[in-house]
Amino acid sequence: MKKIGFIIIAALLAVTVAGCSANNGSKLGQDKKTLKYGKAAGPYTVLFEEAVKPILEKQGYKLEVVDFSDLLQNDTALNEGEIDFNVEQHTAYAENFNNKQNGNLVPISPIPTVPAGLFSAKHTSLDAIADGAIVAVPNDASNTARAYALLQKAGWIKLNPDVPLESVKQSDIIENTYNINFVEMDSLNIPPALDDFDFAVITGSIVYNAGIDPSTAILQEDILDHLILQVVVKEENKDTKWAKDIAAAYHSDELKEYMKKNNSGLWFVPQELQ
Repeated sequence: MKKIGFIIIAALLAVTVAGCSANNGSKLGQDKKTLKYGKAAGPYTVLFEEAVKPILEKQGYKLEVVDFSDLLQNDTALNEGEIDFNVEQHTAYAENFNNKQNGNLVPISPIPTVPAGLFSAKHTSLDAIADGAIVAVPNDASNTARAYALLQKAGWIKLNPDVPLESVKQSDIIENTYNINFVEMDSLNIPPALDDFDFAVITGSIVYNAGIDPSTAILQEDILDHLILQVVVKEENKDTKWAKDIAAAYHSDELKEYMKKNNSGLWFVPQELQ
């Protein structure tokens, strides 16, 4: 009986220690001060590093950067826990990643966003559109939809009103007044080929990377909620202290002051960040 008693006590102690370790591990995850973020070439990580990172460093955080050549690699690493967050995508892209890659990513705060625009190396006005014009648009689902929404805003096409704007495709065009020929292609390849098209829709980060002056846009999109850029984390981390601190930094007075001094028309700032 004494042996049985000792065994029971030992088992209880083991469970207690394990529980404490689990709680400590959870607490460490909540309170950790070293964070890894995924970086891609574009304005959003630049904004983070110049304006938001210093705010977090003042709070005792150490930020480590991991470079990626594209957003898919960035999101894959985030989903696998190799990094803690990134600031390179809008809600529509994150949802598309989750659906296609069995991901578990969630946005935790909007951030300033660069609108997509309609550009041309040949024309300076919407009125220059001619019958049979060739127009380049991005070929990834979420940005293809925003491109056609922008072309509808231009008055060149009409989209099926029964299809949500965030998911429209070329097949949803019900009126093509100017018989436009659409060329869907990788966003990165549009700026170098701009001379080959009459017009092209170029997303904000690509405009920035290509060194295009955003003020030369013939027309800019009306940014819908699902196209506003976001801080994105794994769902299991959305309520951690560090995630909340990142979100708070984007809502801070320091960032508001930075944007007032440094926004020369490139950035759309969501209302809740103003």
